[in-house]
Amino acid sequence: MPAMKVDTIVRGGQVVTSSETYEASIAIRGEKIVAIGPDELLPPADQSIDASGKYVLPGAIDCHVHLGGHDDYRTGGIAAAQAGLTTIMPFALYDLARRETLPQAIKRHNEEVGKVSVVDFAWHFILNNDPYIFKGLPQALRMGVSSYKMFMTYKKRRDRMCSDGFICQAMEMIAAGGGVTQLHCENGDVIDYLEDKLMAEGRVRPTDFPRACPEWVEEEAINRAIKMGALTGCPTYVVHLSTQLGLELIKRAQAEGQKVWTESCPQYLLLSDAEMGHWGPLAKIGPPLRPAGGPNQPALWKGLEQGYISCVASDHAPASQELKQPGWENIFVGPNGAVIPFGSPGLETLVPLMYSEGVVKRGFDISWMARALAENPARIFGLYPRKGVVRVGSDADLLILDPTPKRTIRAAEHVSKTGYTLFEGWEVHGMPWMTLLRGRVLLNQGKVEQQPGYGQFLPAGSPIPPIGGRVK
Repeated sequence: MPAMKVDTIVRGGQVVTSSETYEASIAIRGEKIVAIGPDELLPPADQSIDASGKYVLPGAIDCHVHLGGHDDYRTGGIAAAQAGLTTIMPFALYDLARRETLPQAIKRHNEEVGKVSVVDFAWHFILNNDPYIFKGLPQALRMGVSSYKMFMTYKKRRDRMCSDGFICQAMEMIAAGGGVTQLHCENGDVIDYLEDKLMAEGRVRPTDFPRACPEWVEEEAINRAIKMGALTGCPTYVVHLSTQLGLELIKRAQAEGQKVWTESCPQYLLLSDAEMGHWGPLAKIGPPLRPAGGPNQPALWKGLEQGYISCVASDHAPASQELKQPGWENIFVGPNGAVIPFGSPGLETLVPLMYSEGVVKRGFDISWMARALAENPARIFGLYPRKGVVRVGSDADLLILDPTPKRTIRAAEHVSKTGYTLFEGWEVHGMPWMTLLRGRVLLNQGKVEQQPGYGQFLPAGSPIPPIGGRVK
């Protein structure tokens, strides 16, 4: 009986999983991986991709992305594909003014974004501090949106900062529906007080901004988040961890068996508050960049090395430079009283920075990238094993990484409309040579081959604990 034919075989590369690296070929039929093994044992294929001298990782996932504003989903999807990502997990908003329900918002987002995204996508929804939204939450969970984020800060932004009572009620419902709660952990009341105090004293330069958000306000809020997660039995995910103080609380909760997981971001791992003097309001992010030479960056890298920090994500949150520019005069509010926007771009620098800084510079095993940028996001946010892993039956999403090139990060070469990057001029090693998304070539040596609309909505299930353990 003749061997059954497949569509594509990726051969000659080093297959990277969350625990090991080995040479093998990967056979793909349709959208799925159907076999992994020695090349001579695999069936014939219509096409072959020679990945010799390269790493073949699971398709990379950025699990913390803000799109739909300055960068829309068309631009953002192309930027993600150009950067070597195959799946993104953006934070979606419902129309609070129109009292839109979560099921209505999910349907609207799926229709709108499905027409323009070139990469696959799954949703996190942001909950505002208005309990009307709870009515549609059980149905939203059944519709495949299992991740919800709440802010413990941003008091000056109407309805954004959630009370502890609101958070507990939401967490109880999310837990009952098999979901996961994400929390931006900073004490908003204290930050609001400190901002007003600094403004009254005339201390409003960009370099004054970190004083309004001291490290302990993150620690205090993480402590509350952990306790509320324990109270409600809800899996809890702390976004963009920036401090050693917060990490120690998370480590203790994990040691006690609680489902508390966290991520960090390249900006907290690599930059410091000195950037406020150079970039000014363009470097205003929340939480703020932390002091140079302090304990935070070594602790965060150690947390990644030891497996306590499960994921690395970009927190791509672009705002126009025009809206940020008044922050040179007052970093807190503009002349019209509007809050100077938080956030900076990061979608296009995530993969190269983490390979260069984590694997090349700090000696992390390449399997760490398969964990932190693929399998762990997929496990925590209900996409595993469809996404995040190179295994038979999973989507044929692959990141083929060439480790040899060296290049310099330049915003002029980016797709994002933002026009700048805080990592301008950084030299990085390696580059995405090719990516496959559901069996089809997405990125081919710098060129995106699929058209907007190729990306699909990914219904998410319940969280599975991430892979831990040392990576060095």
